[in-house]
This record gives sequence, C-alpha cells and structure tokens, in this order.
Amino acid sequence: MTELVASSVDGHLVRALDEGRGMNLLIVHGGGGRPSDWDGVARLLTDDFRVVRIHRRIYEPDADIVLPHSMDVEAADIVAVARLLDAPVLLVGHSSGAVASLEAALLDPSAFAGLALYEPPVAAKRPVGGSALVRARALLDAGEPVEAMRLHLRDIVQMPGPEVDAMFATSRVRDMFAARAAASSADTEAIDALGVGVERYAVLDQPTTLIQGDESPSLLRERLADLAAVLPDARVATLAGQGHVANVTAPDLLAEAVREAAARIRPSRL
Repeated sequence: MTELVASSVDGHLVRALDEGRGMNLLIVHGGGGRPSDWDGVARLLTDDFRVVRIHRRIYEPDADIVLPHSMDVEAADIVAVARLLDAPVLLVGHSSGAVASLEAALLDPSAFAGLALYEPPVAAKRPVGGSALVRARALLDAGEPVEAMRLHLRDIVQMPGPEVDAMFATSRVRDMFAARAAASSADTEAIDALGVGVERYAVLDQPTTLIQGDESPSLLRERLADLAAVLPDARVATLAGQGHVANVTAPDLLAEAVREAAARIRPSRL
C-alpha cells in the first residue's frame, strides 16, 4: 500500500490510500469515518482493482474545521485525486461521502465512468438535519459533543434509540464520537446547504448503482428511491440483512455490489 497525494484547488493536500492493480475504484468514506472503515471491502477487491481511498479533509486527525464547510470543497478534493488516475474510474461513495461523490460528478462528469453510491442522505424532499441539526449544534456549543453525536445518530441518521445507546456503552466509543461530533455536524450542514431536491443530479448519465441495506432506516431508503427516480441510468442493489454500515458488518456483500457496479461501465467509457 502506498500514499497518493493530490493538490486541491485551494492548495490543500488530499491524501489517499492506494493499493492493488486494475481498473480504478475511488472510495469516499462516510461521515464520522476513516478510509480504514473500508479495509475489509478493499481486501476483497485489490486482486482485480486499483483501490484508492480518500482521507476526507474534514475527518483527518487534528483537522482544522473551517465553517461553513462546503460540499464544493469536498467535490474539488475528490476530482483532484481522480485526475491522478487513469480512466476509467468508478467513484464509490458512502453516506455523506456519497453526496460528496454526486457533487464531484457534477463538477467534472468526464472524470468518472460510473458511480456506486451507498445510501447517500440527499435532501430529496426536506433538509437532512433540519431542526435536529440546530439542536446538535447547540449541544456542541455548550461543550456536550457526546450528546450532540447521540442526537445526530438518533434524530438525523434515525438509528433506533436502543441501538444508539448500546453504541455509547464504552468510554472508548464515547471518546471516538466526541472527537468526530463537530465534523459530523459540519458535514450535515454542508449537505443541507445544497438545498432541497435531487433534480440537479438528473444530468448525470453515468451507469450508477445505488446500494442500500434492507434493514437501514426507512428514510435513507426513501431518499435513495427519490434519487434513483431522477438518474438516467440507475439501478438499485439491496444488501440482505444489512443496514448502513455493511462495509463493517458484511464487507463481502458490499464488495460484490461494487464489482457489479464496475461491470456496468459501458465500453465507450473505458
């Protein structure tokens, strides 16, 4: 494994993990995450693909979060890395990283031969954060990052309350969430700043695979259906028995969905 470094439009150095050989897969991890969250998936793909995993700047260790954060910044970072890769590139995004991937495809459609998007929380009919995000920001400002993150997972991601409480059972996990709370709120604020509606993505004609878990929160699946309805060349892949983090709970199923997305790239885009 090596490190790939690209200079974004504002001079920020975007770092990415680079391993394997073959067709390029550019992976953008989800909110609150790290490239290592996709270790299990990457291991199953590197025999046949070059797998490049971006460090999203807002989630880098010791990141200096400049507010308001912008999806324009995220898109530019993704495109900067993509431009270092030979065509074709399949762009793989997870959660808020999938929204950033959509924006990157809008910014430079020619950089990506196809998209694989795992449950992007697009603001299809209403804001993603809304009033819950306002409450989370107030908790952050009051010095309560753990409670802000608990609210974020329960009221914005809409994970069941008992499941959220179980996640916060150990001090190690609470500390991890506390460290990521400010970035997670800024990430959601950046999505809401895009406005309500998904019609902007109707111009994206790349073969697109939209991935969902059949046990994911219903709102995520509703948003994915709304996105599928406007994309010209979209199919939906459902991971049986999985939720929003199949990259951890079922990397084999998610890797197979990515393989199928790669197989959909048309020869004209190779």
